[in-house]
Order: sequence, then structure tokens, then C-alpha cells
Amino acid sequence: MSSDAPQGDEAAPTGPRRSRDSRRAERSRQGAVQLGYIRRRIPAVELLHNEAIEIIEHNAETLLQEIGIEFRRDPESLRLWRAAGADVQGERVRIPRGLCRALLKTAPASFEVHARNPARTVRFGGDAMVFSPVGGPPFVTDLERGRRYATLEDLVNFIKLAHMAPAIHFSGGSACEPMDIPAGKRHLDVQYAYFRHSDQACEGTPETPGHAADAVRMAEVLFGPEFVDSHTVLLGNINSNSPLTFDGRMLGALREFAAHNQGTIIVPAVLAGAMGPVTPAGCMSEILAETLAGMALTQLVRPGAPVIMGSFVGAVSMRSGSPTFGTPEATQMIFATAQLARRLGVPCRSGGSLCASKVADAQAGYESAHTLLPTVLAGVHLVTHAAGWLESGLVASYEKFVMDADQLAMMQSLTAGMDLTERGQAMDALREVGPGSHFLGATHTLAHFEHAFHQSTIADYSPFEQWVAEGGRSAEQRAHGVWKRMLADYADPGLDPAIDEALREFVERRRTELGDAVEED
Repeated sequence: MSSDAPQGDEAAPTGPRRSRDSRRAERSRQGAVQLGYIRRRIPAVELLHNEAIEIIEHNAETLLQEIGIEFRRDPESLRLWRAAGADVQGERVRIPRGLCRALLKTAPASFEVHARNPARTVRFGGDAMVFSPVGGPPFVTDLERGRRYATLEDLVNFIKLAHMAPAIHFSGGSACEPMDIPAGKRHLDVQYAYFRHSDQACEGTPETPGHAADAVRMAEVLFGPEFVDSHTVLLGNINSNSPLTFDGRMLGALREFAAHNQGTIIVPAVLAGAMGPVTPAGCMSEILAETLAGMALTQLVRPGAPVIMGSFVGAVSMRSGSPTFGTPEATQMIFATAQLARRLGVPCRSGGSLCASKVADAQAGYESAHTLLPTVLAGVHLVTHAAGWLESGLVASYEKFVMDADQLAMMQSLTAGMDLTERGQAMDALREVGPGSHFLGATHTLAHFEHAFHQSTIADYSPFEQWVAEGGRSAEQRAHGVWKRMLADYADPGLDPAIDEALREFVERRRTELGDAVEED
């Protein structure tokens, strides 16, 4: 057991700590009411002036026309580009200036991803903002068991936590990779887990064309084929192989999702200094070129297919070569991504609660805050990796998940804007108190104090002596108790038994068909 594990956390507390813990637990349960995705009431901050944005746009078009993008091992994508008027030489596609933008005129400016619980359907674009948890780490960690390979049980736990967290609006995809399941079949168990244990909307599994097809088939079992053809129920995360390359596996998955009217997120994973130049402007030109090419391809497959412009921004340390997050340069790129997407008229994805720290410490907090707040201010529509990310994305942390989720609820309050109703103006309180007194006993205060300020489920605001008397626990140790309570309080959303049986039968049949094969293309 870790030395900083919460000693005796499972035992019933006594004395003052009992009442403090009870109040914090009650706040946690009260906050479990889903808040719904954000409709922001504050304007987006435009950090870059028009000239800067126009330079990036011009340079991106130059990259597309002069250098081009490689579409590897996917003849169908090459055929589509050739028919659209691009210069295709081998696997290199040079795209005339303005062609991608013209193709993107059919892409929707906003769209919904439907959940099996209609109340949890989310929108991307416009004034909407959606928080989604960590995705993809092969490891998990918590204070009791430490860092270890993720399992299917861990994945289900994170799905349940996302389902319960008030300000997480979208389950995301593969919150951790269940390493106890063979890679070639893993996507089936992952997709089933999301459909079974949460009624939120979620991502699909687009690592290969076959995986994407299985995700669509399972969605058709859950929602019905006709509904899936006319409504988006899945998002697929499509990564380019920066710089300026897409591989056949991702391209096939992109075409599969777009052909079936399912959403794609085109995301170059550009770390400045490694997969991109060391300057933010250079990285943004590369990111825009890659996203333009990927997004335009979705429209060649099916005009009107929903698509999101994404960026995953960070840098590499020039000393160690390791990824860094929460830097000023990354902040500039988050703002640039949102501005460029608005000018294109498509939703955007960026940011999150990113950090390189190995534990949920001050470094993790600072780096995550310096990623999350700019993301919110920039007006990003889909915020992935918003809760639980640790160690540059290698680890999903139970404790950091609930610490981040607490911050997401604060961001949700921020985006609601200032209350300027009669209550918010508080003129009656100002008249009642007048000069030289205080507002603690004012009628207005007594009427509104319980909900006057955002209440954290993690933070401790007690005096030092009281904090010591109650155990002197750190935020990470308090978070440990919160996620355990959340899992204990999890209410199964249920699933129609016939649909559940059909999904299980599909998974078993495909598992048998796949055998031990590993899909290459």
C-alpha cells in the first residue's frame, strides 16, 4: 500500500471528522444531479488577431498545395481525392488552394450525438461545450493499489464514474485500455461496456476499419439501423500520423464512420519539437493542413457527415524529449484551434486537464489548470481528457478523476456567466445593510446563502487546527474517499434485456470470427 494512502479510510470516522466527512459526502451526493452539457453565456476569447489567423490559414493552404498529405495504404481515399481534382502522385495528395474549404461547406456547423437516454444527448458547435473524461491510457492508478495495467474492471469503473459525475456530459471512449483482453478483440468488450453501464452518449472504437464497422453494427443493435443512418450516435477519434500523413487503418475507420453518418474528430497529435516545428505558428499551420484534409475527406465520402476539427497540443522537453503540457505555447495553440474552427464553421475539440506529472500533485494541478481554463475561455466545443489524465496520458488516475471533475463543475459555473437578475443585483441587500455594517445576517443572505457560491466536493476550507484534528488529509486522500462513494452510489441505468442479449450475442459471434487474428488494414 502506498505510504500516502488514506489510513483507516474505510473505517467509520468518529468525532469532528464524522460530521465534516458527512457534510462533504452529502455535498458530493447533492452534486450528483447531472448538470447537462454547457450552453455558454460568456463570450469566447479571441487571443490571436486576424492577421495572425490569416497567416496560419495561408501557410496551411500552401502546405496542402505544395507539399501535400500522404494517404497511405488506402486506395479508396486516393480515388476520392483524384475525382475531386487533387493532384495524386503515388500516395502523396496535393490539394489545390481552397478545395478543402469548398468541400467543408457541406459539413454541419453543429450537430447532436444521441444518447440512449435522450436527456443526455449532447450537442457540438454553437454555444455548446461538452466535457469528456480521459481516454486511452494502458495504466491506471489509485492510492491503495498504485500504478498497474488497466483491466476491464477498471474501464467499467471509470464509465460508472463518468456516468455519475455531474459535469461530465459525454462518456468518451476507452477511458483506459483493458490490457487483460487481447488487442484484436478488445474493442468489442469496450463498446459493450459503454453501451451497457451508462446511458450517456459515447465514442466508438475506430482503431481500424473493422473495429469501426463493429461499433456501427453494435450501435444499430442498440438504436436500430434506421435511427443510426439518420442520427449520429457515435463519435470516432481519427488521428493523423503527423507530420502530414494519414495511415490506412485510420482512413478506413474514417470512411466507415462518415459513410454511416457517424461523427469523426480529426485530431493531429502534434507535439511541438517532435511531430511539429518548435514554434506555435508553425505547428498550427501543420495542424490546420492535416485537419482540413481529413475533414474534407469525410465530405467526399458522404456530404453532410458530421465532423469536428481537433488538436492535441503540447511540446517535448528539449532536455529529455518527454511531452510537456500546460505551457504558454500550448495555450496559444488551444486558442488558435478554436478561432480557426469558428472561421471554418465546424465544431472543435481541444484541451482537457493535461499534465505530465506522475502523481496528482501540485504539478498536475497547475498544468491541468493551465490547460483547462484556456480551453473553456477559448470556446472549445468538445473537451476530451477532461478528467483523470496523468503521466502524459499513460495513466488514468481514480483520484485525479474526481479532483478534475470537481474543477469541471467550477468551469460549468463560470460559463453560466454573472447573475444579473434582481436576485443577482442584490439591491435589496445593499439597501438593508447600508454603510459600515455586514451582510451575514441580511435577509438576502439568509435567503440565498446555501446556494450562493460553488461548493467544492474536494476542497477543505477549515482552519488548520480543525483540519489536523480531522486527520490532516490531502486533497488526493479526500478524493480517494469520493470515488469510492461514487461507485457505491452508482445506479445502474439498465438496458432492455432483449437488446442486451442481442449485443452479447454479437460480441460473442465476432469474438469467434476474429479468433487470434490482428487486423492490419
